[in-house]
Order: sequence, then C-alpha cells, then structure tokens
Amino acid sequence: MRKKTFRLVISCPDRVGIVAAVSQFLNERKGSIIEASHHTDLEQKWFFMRHDIDAESLNIDVETFRQEFAPIAEEFNMRWYVKDSEDRPKVVLLATKESHCLNDIMHRWHTGELNCEIVGVIANHEDLRSMVEWYKIPYFCIPVPKENKMPAFQEIEACIDQSGADTIVLARYMQIFPEYLCEKYRHKVINIHHSFLPSFIGAKPYHQAAVRGVKLIGATCHYVTADLDAGPIIEQDVIRVRHSHAAEDMVRLGKDIEKLVLSRGLRYHLEDRVLVHGNKTVVFAE
Repeated sequence: MRKKTFRLVISCPDRVGIVAAVSQFLNERKGSIIEASHHTDLEQKWFFMRHDIDAESLNIDVETFRQEFAPIAEEFNMRWYVKDSEDRPKVVLLATKESHCLNDIMHRWHTGELNCEIVGVIANHEDLRSMVEWYKIPYFCIPVPKENKMPAFQEIEACIDQSGADTIVLARYMQIFPEYLCEKYRHKVINIHHSFLPSFIGAKPYHQAAVRGVKLIGATCHYVTADLDAGPIIEQDVIRVRHSHAAEDMVRLGKDIEKLVLSRGLRYHLEDRVLVHGNKTVVFAE
C-alpha cells in the first residue's frame, strides 16, 4: 500500500537559500521528507526540486499548505505546485490498431503499478474494442477521414474534456495532433516514438534504421508539440540489433522497447518526476 504524501515540485531561478527556506517551512509544520531530489542547471542558472512529504507527519492539510507556502514561492519567483498523492490523475489513451503499448499500460494499471484512473480509450478503428472493454474501460471509436480531419479532432477534444483527463497518452496513435490541441494540452500529451530521437523521425523509422545499418535501435517517450517528434523528451531506451536483422525483426524487437519506455515515461509523469524547462526535461527517476 502506498503511503500518503504531499508532493512538492518547484523550479525557479537559482540562488542561495531556496533549500533552507523550504526545509524551515516543513520543519515548522513537522513535515517528514520521504524522498528529496534537487538539481541545478549551471548553464541556465535554474534550480529544480521535488519532495515527497509524509502527509501524516504534517500538521496542515494540502490546501493550507498551498496558502502558507505561497509567500515563499513569491519570494523566490517559483513555478510550483503541491499535490496530494491520493488524488489519482485521470488518463485517456489514444490508439489506432497496434495493441502492444495500449495493452501494456492497461495491464500495469489493472495490477496497480500505475497510480491513475484510466477514464477511456479513444481509437480511430474498432480493432481494439474487445480488448479494452475486457478491462471495463470505456471505448470511443472516432474515425479520422483523410479528406477532412478537423471535425474528428474536435470530437476527440470534446471527449477528452468531458472525461476530465489530466493526461493524454498516444499509445501508437497514428495521427498527428493538430497544433491547437498541442497548445491547449501543453505538457499533458505523451507520445511514444518508435525510434531513438532525434534520429529517424517520421514514418517507418525501423525501415530507415535497417537501410542505415544501425547496431542499436530504440524508442523515445516525449511530450507532444506542434513540431513533429521534437517535444521535450521524458524517457529513452535502446536494444542491440545485428546485421542479420531485417526491418521486420527490428519492428518485433522495437515493440518490446516501445512499451517499456512509454509505461516508464508515463509513470514518471504521473508521479510528478518530470520538470520541463524550455524544450528540455529534468527527470527525477527512482
């Protein structure tokens, strides 16, 4: 059973006294820190912090925490938030026909590995309906016709908003999100790209890799932006391949990496371990 915590996440211009001020604030309220992570980007002079605080040790609730911490945040010009770990994020998954990433996430959610609520799956084909409904997750089929995609994306937008989702996961959803949705859901849309970015962007990266004769293939989990496959990177991993592997072999091997990288990246996001600064991320992985 997970211990209830308050999760404090901060980024701000670097200066002396930030950690001391936060520590004094917690000490005065009897807060016991379970996990603490700090990082300073020396080049940009920017500071990052994530603390997991034992909620039972504190003598205040999360709303009072927000109110009383606000003056410190203002003093240090912080971008910050604090969350109750029992407030489970709502996730909506988007898919096309490939099942490996989608099924992996649903299985990890079903077994309690991912602390979230999956509120629905949106797909542009019916192929995955029976698998999704086995998990008792609502399934919405919204076709995306090539000749005019905007009405479909407006329906998808309405479906996402109605679900109350905090996070949108493109689990091998083979459609490009329009720019206005990328901006509306900024740093909330997570994609898996079946390549080790920035190499082999776009379609059929394994076939590109086979032609290039690479010895490693990989996958990249990143936030979606209007620039195709160029958003802030959350997680990456690779697997070794040989000259004897055809493109089809790389696809098979790549699927194992894709699902691992996506589920790992999603978990980091759900646990507030990913701090975005510009087009870079600081990831306080376990």
